[in-house]
Amino acid sequence: MQIQPVLAALRRHRIATIVIALEIALACAVLCNACFLIVRRVQAMHVQSGVDEHALGTIKIEGFEGSQANDLNARVTAALRALPGVQSVSSIGAVPFGEPGVIAGVTRDAAGQQFGGVVDFYVAGPGAAKAMGLRLLAGRMPAPDEYMPVTQIVPKEAPILITHVLAEHLWPGENPLDKTIWSMDTHFRVIGVVDHLTIPQPGSGEEKDADWSIVVPAMPGPQFAGKYLLSASPEDLPRVMRDARIAALKTAPDAVLDLEQSRTIDQLRDTFFLSDRVMTGLLIAVIVALLGTTALGIVGLASFWVAQRRRQIGVRRALGATRGDILRYFQIENFLIVTIGIVAGMILAYAINLVLMSIYELPRLPFGYLPIGAVALWILGQLAVLAPALRAASVPPVAAIRSA
Repeated sequence: MQIQPVLAALRRHRIATIVIALEIALACAVLCNACFLIVRRVQAMHVQSGVDEHALGTIKIEGFEGSQANDLNARVTAALRALPGVQSVSSIGAVPFGEPGVIAGVTRDAAGQQFGGVVDFYVAGPGAAKAMGLRLLAGRMPAPDEYMPVTQIVPKEAPILITHVLAEHLWPGENPLDKTIWSMDTHFRVIGVVDHLTIPQPGSGEEKDADWSIVVPAMPGPQFAGKYLLSASPEDLPRVMRDARIAALKTAPDAVLDLEQSRTIDQLRDTFFLSDRVMTGLLIAVIVALLGTTALGIVGLASFWVAQRRRQIGVRRALGATRGDILRYFQIENFLIVTIGIVAGMILAYAINLVLMSIYELPRLPFGYLPIGAVALWILGQLAVLAPALRAASVPPVAAIRSA
């Protein structure tokens, strides 16, 4: 079939063609960006924490005087360790999917000229790294005499564990063991490399990798108190956490138990990604509504044109056009309109992405989402126009001419 008659027909119906093409362009732009956001949210929700989530929980106490920290640490730790089913209790500064811990920029030189990025520091008491279930790839865990008091935010000149993703970022292709980084007016020496350890709040819009984490061994004290990591078997953990909250309230009646942070890591993960699940559901609903509206628009326009061209269809059938010719005519016409809309939609998609980048610090829309949106709209357009096109193809030539 020649394209020229189809283009000539579209030129005679410019306004209707432009309106439906704009609707398709908007659908294409929203579809590409919504799919991009959904994929990012789903990837974030499935992030590997690197810790044994099903066997860990935290207890957080606040509202106490710093002078009471040592006594409180001793009392609460002893009470929690005495609970049946508890395998270990350690002081901890942050846990995956909980509140943010220490976040700071690091450099690879003392002069601060070689910036390495902004990373998250896990301040961990004796036994915490082992309880978390971190998988050591190289080096060793901190020795007992390497746990030092926290002077301000972290211990000074402490040995650290680092994730292999962060190590590869800081020293590509090199052995990170015994390397040094500088941050917070001190320096840290790498003694071990772990497989995975996500930052406490992954996927929160930052450009950095979710595994840019560092573990700093520290001795509990006035600057490091009130948060505890408990480990137990997954079967016992719900009961252990219930008993731990009760024990913490009895042991430290002068402090405040933070119920939001005193949960299992599984519960913290569910709460942390709740807004992402809601957002994903809303985006899917928007996509369905927008594609449904676009499909109805195509069906309405095609039905109108079929009714308007009934006599033309009858004449073409009388001159020898087959039902297949009529069907292909409407399908090609729809394909051209959808293609015009897709081209405009791709430009609009990047314009919307630029706005989202400036407001929400999102990364640039990958090119691969554009063909996905284009194929989806081509398929939608062909399915939407199929019923009106079949109806046009089934019109008897004589009846069409007489009724026109």
